Amino acid sequence: MTNAFQLGDLLALGRRSSADLSVWLNAQDQILATRMIDEATRREESLAEFVRVAVADFLAEADEETWASLVSAIRDAPDPGAACLARMTAFRLQLEASA
Repeated sequence: MTNAFQLGDLLALGRRSSADLSVWLNAQDQILATRMIDEATRREESLAEFVRVAVADFLAEADEETWASLVSAIRDAPDPGAACLARMTAFRLQLEASA
């Protein structure tokens, strides 16, 4: 696996295997990995399920400003996949906190 992922690679990885996703995520950002695994476990979801829901929530609920922020984060990040995942995860957690 390479260190830098495109969004499509990240989504495909999330569909294939929580274990592969966890290995990649730990290599990119251990703090984010720990947080996501803890959140997934708390919800009784696999890491891959947690990611799929975060992406779906973002696609369904993000406004124009949130999308612009995501695009900027991806553009400026050394690893666009990790940046995207961090933003989408934060968005999911924010949605749940405000519900």
